[in-house]
Formats: sequence, C-alpha cells, structure tokens
Amino acid sequence: MGLDDYVNTFGLHCKQRYGQRIKKLTIDAQFTCPNRDGTLGVGGCTFCNVASFSGEQDSAQPIAVQLSEGKIRAQSAKKSVLPTEVALASTAKYIAYFQAYTSTYDEYKVLKQKYDQAVEDTDIVGLHIGTRPDCVPNEVLDLLVEYQQRGIEVWLELGLQTANNQTLKRINRGHQLCQYRQTVKKARARGIKVCTHLILGLPGETSVDYFNSLQTVLGIGVDGLKLHPLHIVEGSIMAKQWRYNPMPLIGLDEYASEVAKLIRHTPKDIIFHRVTAYAKKPMLLAPDWCAFRWDGLVAIVNELRDFGGQGSALMCSQSKTV
Repeated sequence: MGLDDYVNTFGLHCKQRYGQRIKKLTIDAQFTCPNRDGTLGVGGCTFCNVASFSGEQDSAQPIAVQLSEGKIRAQSAKKSVLPTEVALASTAKYIAYFQAYTSTYDEYKVLKQKYDQAVEDTDIVGLHIGTRPDCVPNEVLDLLVEYQQRGIEVWLELGLQTANNQTLKRINRGHQLCQYRQTVKKARARGIKVCTHLILGLPGETSVDYFNSLQTVLGIGVDGLKLHPLHIVEGSIMAKQWRYNPMPLIGLDEYASEVAKLIRHTPKDIIFHRVTAYAKKPMLLAPDWCAFRWDGLVAIVNELRDFGGQGSALMCSQSKTV
C-alpha cells in the first residue's frame, strides 16, 4: 500500500479532476528575492539554496524551452508504460511551477508576461506560484484570479516554514506570521487555493513547534500542505555553520514519526502536495538519508499504516467527545 491509501495527496486530486496524474514542470524565471537583493537582507534564508530543490536549473533558457524540455524528461522518466498510458501520453497535461526564489517579486507587467508564456502552452492546466508571504500584493492576487477565470488551476505556494516568530528571525526569514496570515486571508477570499510549506527540524524547534505550526496554519485556513525535512545544502548559510560546528539534524525515524502525527491531525479535505523531500549529493551535505528519494516516503507510509492515516486523530478525538 502507498501514500495514497492513507493521505489525500495532490496526485489523487489530479486523478479525480483530470483522470490522470499531472506532472509539475519546474520553471526558473530568473526571479530574485528581497532577502537576497538587499531590500530585506542579503544571503537569503539560512537554509536556502534553491538549486537543491529543482532538478532543472536552466534559468537562461526561455520559459517555453524549459517547459518543452521538462515534458521530455517527464516522459523519459517513466520506467515502463502501461497500455492505458500510451493513449494518455499524447494527451498529457502539466502544471507550470514557478519554483525558484520569489516568483511574485517583480513588476506586474513582468510577472504577467512570464506567467502568460507558461499558460500559452496548451498542455498546461495548472499554474503554481512559489513565493514568500510578504511579497504578494493585491494586484498579483487579482492577476492570478484572471488565470483561474480562464480555467487554469491556480495554487499560491507560500513558504512559511514555521509559525514560530523566534525561529523565523533565527533563520533570517525576513517576515513574521502576521504577514502570512494577511496574505492567506486575501488569497482565499478571492478563491485562490493556498499551499503552505513547513519545515521540520529547524534549529531550536521540537515536536511541540511542528504541531503548533500545523495548528496555526489550519486555524488561519489553508487548502494544501507541503512538509520538508531540514537538510543542509551547499551554498546556504547553514552549510557554512554546519562545517564549522555541525548541528544535530532530524533523523529518518523521527521525521517519519512527526510527519505521520501531523497528517493524523490534519482534516481529510486538506491536500498534501508533498510529505518529504530529498536532495542529490554533492549538493546535499547532511543528513545522509535525504539523498535517497524513497526512504522518507516508505518510513512515513509505515507509520501511517501502523497508527492511522490522515484525520484519524481528529476522528478519535470527536468520538471521545461524543
């Protein structure tokens, strides 16, 4: 049994809506970040080197070329093709995922031009915009609504990472929880779906912090979640700190246990876009288990199998109340 048997995954959502799983094509549109260009700071968040989260770093290429090459990779990545998938290959649909850095951080006309280039591809059915909570002005939200009205499925992916303001300051995030709250409310009031990113294992945080972050995000309102383990990658501030004084990092068993706990306390209508992440060596410095794509996923599935799937803790709580 796999993750879909225990969790309301984005893959399941796509199969229900489109009749097939939809591959995300990551786009580097050469955006920067206010935490790198001096507006808020320099050097970025202490954990960040965006190249570690994307396998396609051809930012000099036009968006249309990035999409085209992404489709080729998506098709060639399939180890085997079922007869039913042969027909689907010719009608395959994709999501344009603006992932690198802060993908709403530019002038309106520049953003519109870049987003337009992506959705002009007739194979694109979704537009996912990765950004910071403090860089989403009203005009950008209104622009995203226009794509929705054209039938494009839009997700605003907000990198909160933690709801603990002290941790946000410690990792040089450059914003606080209040800005996330404001952006989420404005986006969801317009009907834009929000996917929030949370990191487990940030310096100084414990299981209590992970749970509090989840409860805070759910209380504000959210449509999707992405969970990641903290891992140290080349080019980040943490990499320099780790080489000088290696910090304790979250282990595989602990991560799987904590993620499963969060999933059990999440209502079943929330869509999990991701429950773990990995990075390739030599980009990855530590922990070693994050270099293996399936180890984290298998460990999480085992935890869910043994202790209950999404929303099960809420169901138990409700039954006790009754």
